[in-house]
Amino acid sequence: MAPINRRDFLRMGCCGMAVGAAASFSRFGVMNAFAQTQTDYKALVCVFLNGGNDANNLIVPFDTAGYAAYKKARSGLALAQSSLLQIAPTSGGSYGFHAKFPELQQLFNQKHVAVLANVGTLVTPVTQQQVQSGNATLPDNLLSHLDQQLQMQSAQFSGGLAEVGWGGRVVEVPSVQALNASALLPASISLDGQNVFVDGQTARPSIVPPGNVTALDGFNLGNSADLARYNAMQQMLSFDSGLSLVQTANGTMQNAFADTKALSDAFAGAAGIKTAFPQNSYLAAQLQQVAKIIQVRQALGLGRQVFFVQTGGFDTHSDQLNAHNSLYADISTSMNAFYQATVELGVQQQVTAFTLSDFGRTLQPDSNAGTDHAWGSHHIIMGGAVQGGDLYGKFPTLALGGPDDATSEGRWIPTTSLDQYGATLASWFGVADADLASVFPNIGNFSNPKLAFMG
Repeated sequence: MAPINRRDFLRMGCCGMAVGAAASFSRFGVMNAFAQTQTDYKALVCVFLNGGNDANNLIVPFDTAGYAAYKKARSGLALAQSSLLQIAPTSGGSYGFHAKFPELQQLFNQKHVAVLANVGTLVTPVTQQQVQSGNATLPDNLLSHLDQQLQMQSAQFSGGLAEVGWGGRVVEVPSVQALNASALLPASISLDGQNVFVDGQTARPSIVPPGNVTALDGFNLGNSADLARYNAMQQMLSFDSGLSLVQTANGTMQNAFADTKALSDAFAGAAGIKTAFPQNSYLAAQLQQVAKIIQVRQALGLGRQVFFVQTGGFDTHSDQLNAHNSLYADISTSMNAFYQATVELGVQQQVTAFTLSDFGRTLQPDSNAGTDHAWGSHHIIMGGAVQGGDLYGKFPTLALGGPDDATSEGRWIPTTSLDQYGATLASWFGVADADLASVFPNIGNFSNPKLAFMG
């Protein structure tokens, strides 16, 4: 059978491009009042690599035959074998991290970091023959940035653009809600503006930018005059104007006031975190803010939290080697600082960070020393509860047109689904097996719904 090209592949995964809309004001629900049944704490931190990370250079086979196959297919984008930071997964094999990952290499060797190979959006397991013959049930609009970003964040693979994320659905599971009955802040928090991942069906997320949240600007609530102005503002916002759009906007403002006050009060009584985070890094600033919020979790009455942080620049159609030197150094130093902060706070066993991205990228370079959009990719999971020091899933055969290639440019057909990846994290988080399908609708299509990378 003749290889299919990028245009054919796009067409096969396409069910019509949906038109984007402005952010909806439709979901500003309140938390359900469940009785709190236990006092343990856990947090999931999604680190989204916006643009489609080329993980083919994140982790590379180090053995002689594996590296030779990689070098042949990667051509001018192949990393020198001598530059790779060698790791030896406990399950076998020899691999190397990118040279800018020394901190993550150390955490891997200390068994606090694991790698999950060839993950992607899958409705059901598919074979190369099914994909190339057009007989596979595929997610809508494969290789589209917008669609795949939303699908990775929502686990909704068809039916238009998603509005609810799997991070938002996780905190709406009743058993999880019960652990946040006394919460003064939403359980799902974005550090990078509005996004689908933290949006729930009823429970609203909170948007907390990185940096200091120490007070309500213009209000000193210890001053009687300012307190009176603050109360008057709250009354104005709660006034029923009869206009639904105005009411919704007022409700949003009220929520912002409440969230800021809750954080301001909680931060006021907290000691500073001593762990040093990289300077001039937006990713590090977001993760530092996450650590600060985790530090005051008890003051906020939270037993479970989901966070979303994001960094961009991964749409590397040109000059990829130089771009990765900067991007990967930022990932390694920022995620390491965050892990060290959880150690300082004594919650490293209770906090798990993990990466997501739009999709992987082609093994074969393009004509501009970059790569094109692809499908399956490798991801990092970090935390004290992670069964680290190992590589999970099935690493693809690095051959153009080989058994794992959907086309002839090195677009890996995922062998692990996003649903399996997310369900493993959600299960550790406290979602019961019976509730996993409410979060990941396609999980029943996979014989092994949960993987072994979490303790």
